[in-house]
Amino acid sequence: MARYVLAIDQGTTSSRALVLDDTCRVVGSAQQEFPQLYPASGWVEHNPEDIWRSVVGTCRDAVSNASLEFNDIAAIGITNQRETTVLWDRTTGQLVYNAIVWQDRRTADLTNAFKDRGHEELVRATTGLLLDPYFSGSKIAWILDHVEGARARAEIGELAFGTIDSFLIWRMTGGERHVTDATNASRTLLYDIHRGAWSDELLALFNVPRSLLPDVLDCAADFGMTDPAIFGHAIPITGVAGDQQAASIGQACFQPGMLKATYGTGCFAMLNTGADPVRSNNRLLTTIAYQLDGKMTYALEGSIFVAGAAVQWLRDGLGIIERADQTGAMAALSQEDGVYLVPAFVGLGAPHWDPDCRAAMFGLTRATGPNELAMAALESVCFQTLDLIEAMHRDWQGDSETVLRVDGGMVASDWMLQRLADILDAPVDRPQMLETTALGAGYLAGMQIGLYGDPASFAKTWACDATYRPKMNTDIRSQRIDGWREAVRRTLT
Repeated sequence: MARYVLAIDQGTTSSRALVLDDTCRVVGSAQQEFPQLYPASGWVEHNPEDIWRSVVGTCRDAVSNASLEFNDIAAIGITNQRETTVLWDRTTGQLVYNAIVWQDRRTADLTNAFKDRGHEELVRATTGLLLDPYFSGSKIAWILDHVEGARARAEIGELAFGTIDSFLIWRMTGGERHVTDATNASRTLLYDIHRGAWSDELLALFNVPRSLLPDVLDCAADFGMTDPAIFGHAIPITGVAGDQQAASIGQACFQPGMLKATYGTGCFAMLNTGADPVRSNNRLLTTIAYQLDGKMTYALEGSIFVAGAAVQWLRDGLGIIERADQTGAMAALSQEDGVYLVPAFVGLGAPHWDPDCRAAMFGLTRATGPNELAMAALESVCFQTLDLIEAMHRDWQGDSETVLRVDGGMVASDWMLQRLADILDAPVDRPQMLETTALGAGYLAGMQIGLYGDPASFAKTWACDATYRPKMNTDIRSQRIDGWREAVRRTLT
Protein backbone atom coordinates (compact mmCIF):
# COMPACT_ATOMS: atom_id res chain seq x y z
CA MET A 1 0.00 0.00 0.00
CA ALA A 2 1.24 3.49 -0.91
CA ARG A 3 2.35 5.26 2.27
CA TYR A 4 3.80 8.56 1.05
CA VAL A 5 2.39 12.01 0.34
CA LEU A 6 3.69 14.41 -2.30
CA ALA A 7 3.40 18.05 -1.17
CA ILE A 8 3.64 20.75 -3.85
CA ASP A 9 4.59 24.26 -2.72
CA GLN A 10 4.15 26.56 -5.70
CA GLY A 11 5.63 29.91 -4.67
CA THR A 12 6.21 33.31 -6.19
CA THR A 13 9.78 32.74 -7.35
CA SER A 14 10.14 28.96 -7.27
CA SER A 15 8.28 25.67 -7.08
CA ARG A 16 9.15 23.08 -4.46
CA ALA A 17 8.05 19.52 -3.86
CA LEU A 18 8.47 17.41 -0.73
CA VAL A 19 7.81 13.72 -0.20
CA LEU A 20 6.49 12.96 3.29
CA ASP A 21 6.33 9.52 4.85
CA ASP A 22 3.51 8.22 7.05
CA THR A 23 4.92 10.15 10.04
CA CYS A 24 5.10 13.48 8.10
CA ARG A 25 8.89 13.19 7.89
CA VAL A 26 10.55 14.58 4.74
CA VAL A 27 12.25 11.82 2.74
CA GLY A 28 12.80 13.65 -0.54
CA SER A 29 12.67 17.18 -1.92
CA ALA A 30 13.41 19.32 -4.97
CA GLN A 31 13.16 22.99 -5.87
CA GLN A 32 13.27 24.92 -9.13
CA GLU A 33 13.13 28.65 -9.82
CA PHE A 34 11.26 30.12 -12.79
CA PRO A 35 11.39 33.52 -14.56
CA GLN A 36 9.79 36.69 -13.22
CA LEU A 37 8.30 38.96 -15.89
CA TYR A 38 8.05 42.76 -15.53
CA PRO A 39 6.40 44.07 -18.72
CA ALA A 40 5.77 47.58 -17.31
CA SER A 41 6.35 49.59 -14.15
CA GLY A 42 4.33 48.04 -11.32
CA TRP A 43 3.41 45.00 -13.42
CA VAL A 44 4.47 41.48 -12.39
CA GLU A 45 3.62 38.41 -14.43
CA HIS A 46 4.48 34.71 -14.71
CA ASN A 47 4.16 32.44 -17.72
CA PRO A 48 1.88 29.66 -16.40
CA GLU A 49 3.70 27.20 -18.65
CA ASP A 50 6.91 27.97 -16.73
CA ILE A 51 5.06 27.27 -13.49
CA TRP A 52 3.61 24.03 -14.87
CA ARG A 53 7.00 22.76 -16.05
CA SER A 54 8.64 23.64 -12.73
CA VAL A 55 5.93 21.83 -10.76
CA VAL A 56 6.06 18.66 -12.82
CA GLY A 57 9.87 18.71 -12.78
CA THR A 58 10.19 19.17 -9.03
CA CYS A 59 7.59 16.46 -8.38
CA ARG A 60 9.56 13.98 -10.47
CA ASP A 61 12.87 14.99 -8.88
CA ALA A 62 11.50 14.82 -5.33
CA VAL A 63 10.11 11.33 -5.82
CA SER A 64 13.37 10.23 -7.43
CA ASN A 65 15.42 11.79 -4.63
CA ALA A 66 13.32 9.81 -2.15
CA SER A 67 14.26 6.62 -4.06
CA LEU A 68 10.55 6.00 -4.71
CA GLU A 69 8.22 5.57 -7.68
CA PHE A 70 4.98 7.43 -8.25
CA ASN A 71 2.99 4.31 -7.40
CA ASP A 72 4.36 4.78 -3.85
CA ILE A 73 2.54 8.13 -3.60
CA ALA A 74 -0.84 7.83 -1.90
CA ALA A 75 -1.98 11.44 -2.31
CA ILE A 76 -0.95 14.91 -3.43
CA GLY A 77 -1.34 18.17 -1.51
CA ILE A 78 -0.97 21.62 -3.08
CA THR A 79 -0.18 25.00 -1.56
CA ASN A 80 0.32 28.06 -3.68
CA GLN A 81 1.09 31.75 -4.00
CA ARG A 82 -2.29 33.30 -3.35
CA GLU A 83 -4.25 35.82 -5.47
CA THR A 84 -2.17 35.24 -8.64
CA THR A 85 -4.67 35.03 -11.49
CA VAL A 86 -4.84 32.74 -14.55
CA LEU A 87 -7.47 32.45 -17.31
CA TRP A 88 -7.57 29.66 -19.87
CA ASP A 89 -9.76 28.06 -22.54
CA ARG A 90 -11.90 25.28 -21.06
CA THR A 91 -11.69 23.14 -24.20
CA THR A 92 -8.16 23.59 -25.49
CA GLY A 93 -6.38 24.63 -22.29
CA GLN A 94 -4.84 27.56 -24.18
CA LEU A 95 -3.86 30.41 -21.89
CA VAL A 96 -5.67 33.71 -22.38
CA TYR A 97 -2.87 35.80 -20.86
CA ASN A 98 0.11 35.46 -18.56
CA ALA A 99 -0.58 34.93 -14.86
CA ILE A 100 -0.96 38.31 -13.15
CA VAL A 101 0.96 37.98 -9.89
CA TRP A 102 -0.33 39.08 -6.47
CA GLN A 103 2.37 41.79 -6.35
CA ASP A 104 1.05 43.45 -9.53
CA ARG A 105 -0.35 47.01 -9.11
CA ARG A 106 -1.79 47.68 -12.59
CA THR A 107 -5.40 47.71 -11.34
CA ALA A 108 -4.88 50.43 -8.70
CA ASP A 109 -6.96 52.93 -10.68
CA LEU A 110 -9.89 50.50 -10.74
CA THR A 111 -9.81 49.68 -7.04
CA ASN A 112 -9.33 53.35 -6.14
CA ALA A 113 -12.34 54.25 -8.28
CA PHE A 114 -14.41 51.67 -6.41
CA LYS A 115 -13.26 53.18 -3.12
CA ASP A 116 -14.24 56.65 -4.30
CA ARG A 117 -17.71 55.35 -5.15
CA GLY A 118 -18.10 53.95 -1.64
CA HIS A 119 -17.85 50.23 -2.45
CA GLU A 120 -15.16 49.29 0.09
CA GLU A 121 -17.65 48.72 2.90
CA LEU A 122 -19.51 46.11 0.81
CA VAL A 123 -16.20 44.41 -0.03
CA ARG A 124 -15.01 44.39 3.59
CA ALA A 125 -18.32 43.19 4.98
CA THR A 126 -18.56 40.35 2.45
CA THR A 127 -14.97 39.21 1.96
CA GLY A 128 -13.06 40.52 4.99
CA LEU A 129 -10.57 42.11 2.57
CA LEU A 130 -9.65 45.65 1.55
CA LEU A 131 -10.17 47.05 -1.93
CA ASP A 132 -6.66 46.61 -3.27
CA PRO A 133 -4.99 45.42 -6.50
CA TYR A 134 -3.34 42.70 -4.38
CA PHE A 135 -6.40 40.45 -4.72
CA SER A 136 -7.71 38.53 -7.73
CA GLY A 137 -11.00 40.25 -8.59
CA SER A 138 -9.60 43.32 -10.31
CA LYS A 139 -6.99 41.20 -12.11
CA ILE A 140 -9.74 39.07 -13.68
CA ALA A 141 -11.57 42.22 -14.78
CA TRP A 142 -8.37 43.61 -16.33
CA ILE A 143 -7.78 40.50 -18.43
CA LEU A 144 -11.39 40.42 -19.61
CA ASP A 145 -11.25 44.08 -20.60
CA HIS A 146 -7.77 44.18 -22.15
CA VAL A 147 -7.39 40.88 -24.03
CA GLU A 148 -9.24 40.96 -27.32
CA GLY A 149 -12.29 38.73 -27.31
CA ALA A 150 -11.79 37.55 -23.73
CA ARG A 151 -14.97 39.03 -22.27
CA ALA A 152 -17.17 37.70 -25.06
CA ARG A 153 -15.66 34.22 -24.66
CA ALA A 154 -16.08 34.35 -20.89
CA GLU A 155 -19.74 35.33 -21.15
CA ILE A 156 -20.56 32.26 -23.26
CA GLY A 157 -18.72 29.95 -20.86
CA GLU A 158 -15.61 29.22 -22.91
CA LEU A 159 -13.07 30.41 -20.33
CA ALA A 160 -12.05 29.37 -16.82
CA PHE A 161 -10.46 31.40 -14.05
CA GLY A 162 -8.23 30.00 -11.38
CA THR A 163 -5.69 30.89 -8.77
CA ILE A 164 -2.55 28.78 -9.17
CA ASP A 165 -3.94 25.83 -7.22
CA SER A 166 -6.96 25.67 -9.49
CA PHE A 167 -4.83 25.94 -12.64
CA LEU A 168 -2.54 23.13 -11.46
CA ILE A 169 -5.46 20.87 -10.55
CA TRP A 170 -7.09 21.46 -13.94
CA ARG A 171 -3.84 20.55 -15.70
CA MET A 172 -3.09 17.56 -13.48
CA THR A 173 -6.55 16.08 -13.93
CA GLY A 174 -6.44 16.50 -17.70
CA GLY A 175 -9.13 19.19 -17.59
CA GLU A 176 -11.54 17.03 -15.60
CA ARG A 177 -11.77 19.21 -12.48
CA HIS A 178 -12.20 22.98 -12.18
CA VAL A 179 -12.05 23.43 -8.40
CA THR A 180 -10.36 25.40 -5.64
CA ASP A 181 -10.46 25.42 -1.84
CA ALA A 182 -12.07 27.89 0.53
CA THR A 183 -8.82 29.62 1.54
CA ASN A 184 -7.90 30.52 -2.02
CA ALA A 185 -11.47 31.50 -2.87
CA SER A 186 -11.45 33.85 0.12
CA ARG A 187 -8.62 35.89 -1.45
CA THR A 188 -10.40 36.77 -4.71
CA LEU A 189 -12.59 39.72 -3.58
CA LEU A 190 -15.50 37.70 -4.99
CA TYR A 191 -16.23 35.21 -2.19
CA ASP A 192 -18.62 35.64 0.72
CA ILE A 193 -16.66 34.25 3.67
CA HIS A 194 -19.77 34.19 5.86
CA ARG A 195 -22.04 32.23 3.50
CA GLY A 196 -19.24 30.19 1.95
CA ALA A 197 -20.33 31.05 -1.60
CA TRP A 198 -19.48 33.31 -4.52
CA SER A 199 -21.11 36.73 -4.11
CA ASP A 200 -23.48 37.83 -6.86
CA GLU A 201 -23.11 41.46 -5.74
CA LEU A 202 -19.34 41.39 -6.04
CA LEU A 203 -19.40 39.51 -9.33
CA ALA A 204 -21.61 42.31 -10.64
CA LEU A 205 -19.32 44.98 -9.20
CA PHE A 206 -16.23 43.57 -10.91
CA ASN A 207 -18.24 42.48 -13.98
CA VAL A 208 -17.00 38.89 -13.72
CA PRO A 209 -19.21 36.14 -15.26
CA ARG A 210 -20.06 33.38 -12.79
CA SER A 211 -19.25 30.76 -15.46
CA LEU A 212 -15.54 31.58 -15.05
CA LEU A 213 -15.41 30.42 -11.45
CA PRO A 214 -14.31 27.08 -9.99
CA ASP A 215 -16.28 25.02 -7.49
CA VAL A 216 -15.13 25.63 -3.91
CA LEU A 217 -14.27 22.64 -1.70
CA ASP A 218 -12.94 22.01 1.81
CA CYS A 219 -9.17 22.17 2.27
CA ALA A 220 -9.16 18.38 2.63
CA ALA A 221 -11.38 16.94 -0.10
CA ASP A 222 -11.49 15.02 -3.36
CA PHE A 223 -9.96 17.42 -5.87
CA GLY A 224 -9.63 14.77 -8.57
CA MET A 225 -7.19 12.17 -9.90
CA THR A 226 -4.07 13.03 -11.85
CA ASP A 227 -3.93 12.04 -15.49
CA PRO A 228 -1.73 8.88 -15.62
CA ALA A 229 0.12 10.41 -18.58
CA ILE A 230 1.75 12.97 -16.26
CA PHE A 231 3.34 10.78 -13.60
CA GLY A 232 2.68 7.32 -15.06
CA HIS A 233 0.16 6.65 -12.32
CA ALA A 234 -3.20 8.15 -11.29
CA ILE A 235 -2.85 9.82 -7.86
CA PRO A 236 -5.61 11.52 -5.87
CA ILE A 237 -5.25 15.23 -5.07
CA THR A 238 -6.75 15.53 -1.59
CA GLY A 239 -5.39 18.67 0.09
CA VAL A 240 -5.23 22.35 -0.94
CA ALA A 241 -4.62 25.62 0.92
CA GLY A 242 -3.13 29.02 0.13
CA ASP A 243 0.45 29.42 1.28
CA GLN A 244 -0.07 31.43 4.47
CA GLN A 245 -2.98 29.25 5.57
CA ALA A 246 -0.94 26.13 4.80
CA ALA A 247 1.90 27.48 6.95
CA SER A 248 -0.53 28.06 9.80
CA ILE A 249 -1.77 24.47 9.45
CA GLY A 250 1.82 23.20 9.25
CA GLN A 251 2.48 25.05 12.51
CA ALA A 252 -0.55 23.24 14.01
CA CYS A 253 -2.25 26.54 14.87
CA PHE A 254 -5.66 24.93 15.30
CA GLN A 255 -6.77 26.64 18.51
CA PRO A 256 -8.08 30.22 18.83
CA GLY A 257 -5.29 32.50 19.98
CA MET A 258 -2.53 30.61 18.22
CA LEU A 259 -0.44 32.80 15.95
CA LYS A 260 2.11 32.03 13.28
CA ALA A 261 4.45 34.52 11.65
CA THR A 262 6.39 33.71 8.50
CA TYR A 263 9.53 35.82 8.04
CA GLY A 264 10.72 36.02 4.47
CA THR A 265 11.20 39.11 2.33
CA GLY A 266 8.20 40.46 4.22
CA CYS A 267 6.27 38.94 7.09
CA PHE A 268 2.78 37.42 7.12
CA ALA A 269 1.16 36.89 10.50
CA MET A 270 -2.06 34.91 10.95
CA LEU A 271 -4.04 34.66 14.19
CA ASN A 272 -6.60 31.88 14.58
CA THR A 273 -9.85 33.45 15.83
CA GLY A 274 -11.97 30.30 15.76
CA ALA A 275 -15.47 29.78 14.38
CA ASP A 276 -16.41 33.47 14.27
CA PRO A 277 -14.98 35.99 11.80
CA VAL A 278 -13.57 39.06 13.53
CA ARG A 279 -13.97 42.37 11.78
CA SER A 280 -10.82 44.47 12.07
CA ASN A 281 -10.83 48.09 13.11
CA ASN A 282 -7.09 48.30 12.40
CA ARG A 283 -7.11 47.49 8.67
CA LEU A 284 -6.12 43.89 9.19
CA LEU A 285 -7.70 41.26 6.94
CA THR A 286 -10.39 38.84 8.03
CA THR A 287 -9.89 35.59 6.17
CA ILE A 288 -10.61 31.86 6.20
CA ALA A 289 -7.83 30.00 8.03
CA TYR A 290 -9.09 26.62 6.84
CA GLN A 291 -12.31 24.74 6.11
CA LEU A 292 -12.72 21.11 7.20
CA ASP A 293 -15.90 19.01 7.09
CA GLY A 294 -17.79 22.03 5.81
CA LYS A 295 -16.90 24.15 8.85
CA MET A 296 -14.93 27.36 8.45
CA THR A 297 -12.29 28.52 10.90
CA TYR A 298 -11.32 32.17 10.59
CA ALA A 299 -8.20 34.24 11.11
CA LEU A 300 -6.96 37.79 11.30
CA GLU A 301 -4.06 38.38 8.94
CA GLY A 302 -1.56 41.19 8.76
CA SER A 303 1.44 41.79 6.54
CA ILE A 304 4.74 43.54 7.12
CA PHE A 305 6.15 44.75 3.82
CA VAL A 306 9.83 44.62 4.81
CA ALA A 307 11.37 41.95 7.05
CA GLY A 308 14.21 40.01 5.44
CA ALA A 309 14.33 42.74 2.79
CA ALA A 310 15.88 45.03 5.43
CA VAL A 311 18.80 42.62 5.73
CA GLN A 312 19.02 42.41 1.93
CA TRP A 313 19.34 46.20 1.93
CA LEU A 314 22.33 45.98 4.27
CA ARG A 315 23.91 43.52 1.85
CA ASP A 316 22.93 44.82 -1.58
CA GLY A 317 22.26 48.49 -0.89
CA LEU A 318 24.91 49.41 1.66
CA GLY A 319 27.39 46.58 1.14
CA ILE A 320 28.16 46.25 4.86
CA ILE A 321 27.52 42.47 4.97
CA GLU A 322 28.21 39.65 2.55
CA ARG A 323 25.69 37.16 3.98
CA ALA A 324 22.43 37.56 5.84
CA ASP A 325 23.60 35.24 8.62
CA GLN A 326 26.28 37.75 9.67
CA THR A 327 23.75 40.20 11.11
CA GLY A 328 23.04 38.40 14.39
CA ALA A 329 26.67 38.37 15.48
CA MET A 330 27.07 41.99 14.42
CA ALA A 331 23.96 43.07 16.33
CA ALA A 332 25.33 41.39 19.46
CA LEU A 333 28.42 43.64 19.22
CA SER A 334 26.45 46.87 18.87
CA GLN A 335 27.57 49.62 21.25
CA GLU A 336 24.49 51.84 20.78
CA ASP A 337 20.85 51.03 21.41
CA GLY A 338 19.28 54.29 20.23
CA VAL A 339 19.46 53.67 16.48
CA TYR A 340 16.15 52.90 14.74
CA LEU A 341 15.41 51.87 11.17
CA VAL A 342 11.82 52.35 10.00
CA PRO A 343 12.05 50.16 6.87
CA ALA A 344 9.31 51.82 4.82
CA PHE A 345 11.13 51.24 1.53
CA VAL A 346 7.77 50.46 -0.10
CA GLY A 347 5.57 52.08 2.53
CA LEU A 348 4.39 50.65 5.84
CA GLY A 349 1.99 47.71 6.01
CA ALA A 350 -0.41 46.72 8.78
CA PRO A 351 -1.53 48.33 10.94
CA HIS A 352 -0.35 51.66 9.47
CA TRP A 353 -1.18 51.05 5.78
CA ASP A 354 0.68 54.00 4.39
CA PRO A 355 2.04 53.04 0.95
CA ASP A 356 3.48 56.49 0.32
CA CYS A 357 5.83 57.00 3.29
CA ARG A 358 9.46 56.02 2.83
CA ALA A 359 12.21 54.55 5.00
CA ALA A 360 14.10 56.58 7.59
CA MET A 361 16.80 56.11 10.21
CA PHE A 362 16.93 57.86 13.56
CA GLY A 363 19.46 58.20 16.38
CA LEU A 364 22.62 58.16 14.27
CA THR A 365 25.82 59.42 15.92
CA ARG A 366 29.48 59.51 14.89
CA ALA A 367 29.84 56.19 16.72
CA THR A 368 27.21 54.49 14.58
CA GLY A 369 28.71 51.77 12.41
CA PRO A 370 27.80 48.51 10.65
CA ASN A 371 27.04 46.67 13.91
CA GLU A 372 24.48 49.29 14.94
CA LEU A 373 22.86 49.22 11.49
CA ALA A 374 22.59 45.43 11.66
CA MET A 375 20.94 45.67 15.06
CA ALA A 376 18.51 48.34 13.83
CA ALA A 377 17.53 46.22 10.82
CA LEU A 378 16.81 43.11 12.90
CA GLU A 379 15.06 45.09 15.61
CA SER A 380 12.81 46.76 13.04
CA VAL A 381 11.31 43.35 12.29
CA CYS A 382 10.64 42.78 15.99
CA PHE A 383 9.03 46.18 16.50
CA GLN A 384 6.82 45.76 13.43
CA THR A 385 5.71 42.37 14.74
CA LEU A 386 4.79 43.99 18.05
CA ASP A 387 2.68 46.61 16.25
CA LEU A 388 0.92 43.88 14.30
CA ILE A 389 0.19 41.66 17.29
CA GLU A 390 -1.07 44.58 19.36
CA ALA A 391 -3.43 45.50 16.52
CA MET A 392 -4.67 41.92 16.40
CA HIS A 393 -5.38 41.94 20.12
CA ARG A 394 -7.27 45.22 19.82
CA ASP A 395 -9.50 43.51 17.26
CA TRP A 396 -9.79 40.12 18.93
CA GLN A 397 -10.59 39.87 22.61
CA GLY A 398 -9.87 36.16 22.96
CA ASP A 399 -9.45 34.42 26.28
CA SER A 400 -6.42 32.38 25.26
CA GLU A 401 -2.84 33.52 25.66
CA THR A 402 -1.25 34.03 22.28
CA VAL A 403 1.24 31.38 21.22
CA LEU A 404 3.67 32.67 18.56
CA ARG A 405 5.22 30.12 16.23
CA VAL A 406 7.68 31.39 13.65
CA ASP A 407 9.07 30.13 10.36
CA GLY A 408 10.78 31.45 7.25
CA GLY A 409 14.38 32.25 6.38
CA MET A 410 14.96 34.88 9.08
CA VAL A 411 14.22 32.51 11.98
CA ALA A 412 17.66 30.97 11.60
CA SER A 413 18.91 34.02 13.54
CA ASP A 414 19.00 33.24 17.26
CA TRP A 415 19.71 36.89 18.05
CA MET A 416 16.63 38.08 16.14
CA LEU A 417 14.33 35.56 17.82
CA GLN A 418 15.63 36.39 21.30
CA ARG A 419 15.12 40.08 20.64
CA LEU A 420 11.64 39.29 19.26
CA ALA A 421 10.74 37.54 22.52
CA ASP A 422 12.17 40.48 24.47
CA ILE A 423 10.19 43.09 22.54
CA LEU A 424 6.96 41.06 22.61
CA ASP A 425 7.49 40.11 26.26
CA ALA A 426 6.28 36.65 25.27
CA PRO A 427 7.77 33.28 24.30
CA VAL A 428 8.60 32.58 20.66
CA ASP A 429 8.70 29.00 19.36
CA ARG A 430 10.76 27.86 16.36
CA PRO A 431 9.74 24.42 15.05
CA GLN A 432 12.07 21.60 14.09
CA MET A 433 10.32 21.37 10.71
CA LEU A 434 10.81 24.71 8.98
CA GLU A 435 9.10 23.73 5.69
CA THR A 436 5.77 24.47 7.32
CA THR A 437 3.95 25.59 4.16
CA ALA A 438 4.52 22.34 2.28
CA LEU A 439 3.96 20.39 5.49
CA GLY A 440 0.51 21.96 5.86
CA ALA A 441 -0.52 20.95 2.35
CA GLY A 442 0.88 17.47 2.80
CA TYR A 443 -0.90 17.03 6.12
CA LEU A 444 -4.27 18.00 4.59
CA ALA A 445 -3.79 15.48 1.78
CA GLY A 446 -2.73 12.69 4.14
CA MET A 447 -5.52 13.41 6.60
CA GLN A 448 -8.13 13.15 3.85
CA ILE A 449 -7.04 9.61 2.92
CA GLY A 450 -6.62 8.48 6.53
CA LEU A 451 -2.83 8.32 6.47
CA TYR A 452 -2.55 11.03 9.14
CA GLY A 453 -4.74 11.65 12.17
CA ASP A 454 -7.14 14.47 12.93
CA PRO A 455 -5.87 18.00 13.68
CA ALA A 456 -5.59 17.28 17.40
CA SER A 457 -3.40 14.25 16.67
CA PHE A 458 -1.29 16.18 14.17
CA ALA A 459 -0.81 18.99 16.70
CA LYS A 460 0.80 16.50 19.08
CA THR A 461 3.46 15.73 16.47
CA TRP A 462 4.52 19.38 16.23
CA ALA A 463 8.05 19.55 17.62
CA CYS A 464 9.82 22.63 18.94
CA ASP A 465 13.45 23.23 18.00
CA ALA A 466 13.91 26.15 20.40
CA THR A 467 11.85 28.42 22.64
CA TYR A 468 13.02 31.98 23.18
CA ARG A 469 11.80 33.56 26.41
CA PRO A 470 11.91 37.27 27.27
CA LYS A 471 14.97 38.38 29.25
CA MET A 472 15.03 42.12 28.73
CA ASN A 473 14.57 44.46 31.69
CA THR A 474 11.05 45.95 31.67
CA ASP A 475 12.25 49.56 31.76
CA ILE A 476 14.68 49.00 28.90
CA ARG A 477 11.97 47.29 26.87
CA SER A 478 9.61 50.23 27.40
CA GLN A 479 12.32 52.71 26.40
CA ARG A 480 13.09 50.76 23.23
CA ILE A 481 9.43 50.59 22.25
CA ASP A 482 8.88 54.29 22.98
CA GLY A 483 11.85 55.12 20.76
CA TRP A 484 10.45 52.98 17.96
CA ARG A 485 7.03 54.59 18.15
CA GLU A 486 8.53 58.05 18.03
CA ALA A 487 10.54 57.03 14.96
CA VAL A 488 7.41 55.69 13.24
CA ARG A 489 5.49 58.87 14.13
CA ARG A 490 8.16 61.00 12.55
CA THR A 491 8.31 58.79 9.46
CA LEU A 492 4.55 58.96 8.94
CA THR A 493 4.39 62.72 9.48
